[in-house]
Amino acid sequence: MPSVVSSRGRSRRAMSDINMVPFIDVMLVLLIIFMVTAPLMTPSMIDVPSVGKAAAAPEMVLTIEIEKNGKMQLRQKSSGKTGVDQTHSVTLDNVALQAKLMQGESDQIPVIISADKALPYEKVMQVMDKLQRANVKRIGLSVRTLD
Repeated sequence: MPSVVSSRGRSRRAMSDINMVPFIDVMLVLLIIFMVTAPLMTPSMIDVPSVGKAAAAPEMVLTIEIEKNGKMQLRQKSSGKTGVDQTHSVTLDNVALQAKLMQGESDQIPVIISADKALPYEKVMQVMDKLQRANVKRIGLSVRTLD
């Protein structure tokens, strides 16, 4: 321990304790500031898109159905009475080409990927990647709503 010699000849010990009172005072002031300003802050609002507000269902939809074993079918569904539904068996290599052929001139026909939930997600992403590389504009994923 360091010691300090005073002018009278007695030795004094150096004070090695930390005075906590100023620290506590500062912390209480900060706590009061946060308690006063917290109710004044407004929480941020996120504008989340909603579903079910479409004007009308599209007349034709292409659906790529991927089974558990990896087999794929491209199904063309028409909502009109005169439309003819078609189904083609496709592979990963020609799924984008077949989808573009079935879309024809209109690139606004949506392509929905409907996959088995036991299928690895990577397979779905491979199909989506093939469609995007073929410039298919409207790609969606089919989901089931919880009842």
